[in-house]
Amino acid sequence: MGRFLVVLLVLSTALAGAGVWYFQVYAFYDELPAQDSVHLTPMGALAPQDFAVRNFQGIDSDSSPIRYRACFDIDVDAGALTPYANATPMFAPDWFGCFDAAALTLALESGQAQAVMGVSNIRYGVDRVVAMMDGRGYSWQQINPCGLAHFDGDPVPPGCPPPPER
Repeated sequence: MGRFLVVLLVLSTALAGAGVWYFQVYAFYDELPAQDSVHLTPMGALAPQDFAVRNFQGIDSDSSPIRYRACFDIDVDAGALTPYANATPMFAPDWFGCFDAAALTLALESGQAQAVMGVSNIRYGVDRVVAMMDGRGYSWQQINPCGLAHFDGDPVPPGCPPPPER
């Protein structure tokens, strides 16, 4: 009887682990339909504008505002766009092969890529960031300082829009 319980325990643990892995890596992501433009914020502009793209690939999830990732070809001078400080590419699932957060981080640190503002506060406290490199754009959503404070329950820094009602 003890052997049966040990096998049952090991088997249920393995199944639970496989389920958690599947839900984390596959289940909550949806592939986005092809798009012919993305929103980017030009230098000095008050609002983002549409810019044409090609070969768009993207994923997103309703389970979290920071699961968005996209890759696309774009012909825009990053110098004409609003720079984004402290850009931190978020890792994508391995099956979404066009987005390599580690390589993007190195490219941003070395100056081979430039981070620009896509859309500020696409959801409260979350910015859409785009890294531009060699005619290619890589986009993700990142929590901004307003969101960091708000989500921690702290007062938001000066200059932040008012937080939404809870």
